[in-house]
Amino acid sequence: MKLVFSIATVLHFIVSASAAEPVNTPQNSISITFEPTKEHPRSSEGGFAALGSGRIIFCYSQFYGGRSDSSPARIVRIHSDDQGRTWSQPVVVVENEGGNNIMSVSLLRLASGKLAMFYLLKNSWIDCRPRMRLSTDDGETWSEANCILDAPGYFVMNNDRVIQTRTGRIIAPLAFHRLRGSDPQSGKSVDFRGIAMWIYSDDDGATWQESANWWALPMRSGTGVQEPGIVELADGSLFSWGRTDQGAQQGFRSTDEGKTWTPPEPTELESPVSPASIRRIPGSDDLLALYNDHSGKFPFPKGKRSPLVAAISSDGGKTWPVRKLIEGDPDGWYCYTAIHFVGDTVLLGHCAGDSKLGTSLGTLRIRRISLDWLRQP
Repeated sequence: MKLVFSIATVLHFIVSASAAEPVNTPQNSISITFEPTKEHPRSSEGGFAALGSGRIIFCYSQFYGGRSDSSPARIVRIHSDDQGRTWSQPVVVVENEGGNNIMSVSLLRLASGKLAMFYLLKNSWIDCRPRMRLSTDDGETWSEANCILDAPGYFVMNNDRVIQTRTGRIIAPLAFHRLRGSDPQSGKSVDFRGIAMWIYSDDDGATWQESANWWALPMRSGTGVQEPGIVELADGSLFSWGRTDQGAQQGFRSTDEGKTWTPPEPTELESPVSPASIRRIPGSDDLLALYNDHSGKFPFPKGKRSPLVAAISSDGGKTWPVRKLIEGDPDGWYCYTAIHFVGDTVLLGHCAGDSKLGTSLGTLRIRRISLDWLRQP
């Protein structure tokens, strides 16, 4: 029997095969990947920090006994002494101290020189709030955990989200989810329509205040505003954003150090219900965003967290004309990206699972990418 393939069919096979392979080039290289195992079925949601020695550390959530958001997890650390090219094996930093887990790490070097670690402590579906620890010896030891939000409830703070502004104010963006019930074991107790809110501290995290306003979406939505982030712009104003089911990230702005925020408006970052990560490039006014671009510039599977795209804005997040494909497997699941700049490169720590295999949040990958390559049209 003679088999005949059309050119279109052959091209489809070629594209499909190449898309399934992770991108790995000198300009966009993979440093390390943690695949899911029986012992650790999920590794995810971390943050970077640079130590005084030049060492870079990456702390992330290491799950055991399951891969769901309610499964037990601890915080572990890996390190690199060659600017993110190679990494050590993980060691435990904070053991699980929650009823469910501790997860979603942010590391922040404070102006005082202290190193701050933020993470969520999840006791149940009706109790999830952020904690903060401080280190005065570059992460060798940590203070006791301090709950930075007195109000009870279910609050989500993504990894790599907390910032300190040039005036010294620490700001943490949160999504508040009101309670519909009182069963701590039932996800139905939580309203997943998020409300964006912000808390800030002017004393290195000793005390915290809420911003004067918060925002829900002013239209019918099943998500509300979820998993917000924040970045300080070159002029000192603040830009915040959150994922929604409206086809794009919704943006907010503040010109008073986060005390008040403008109503949500759709941004140019067209995406599914998936978080975006944004940082300002050092020595520049430009912003770098990592997100799942569903604008059509790159092929995308509807509703899935693929592809992973880097975009650059030179006007404070109003437009994003320069975009580069970072990961493109249509079955990939790319999200919760931590961003860390090292010289002329940027390190990305992100989930890189496979939706077809059911390991969407199981795989953790660190990439090392040339900034010059990202800026090229």
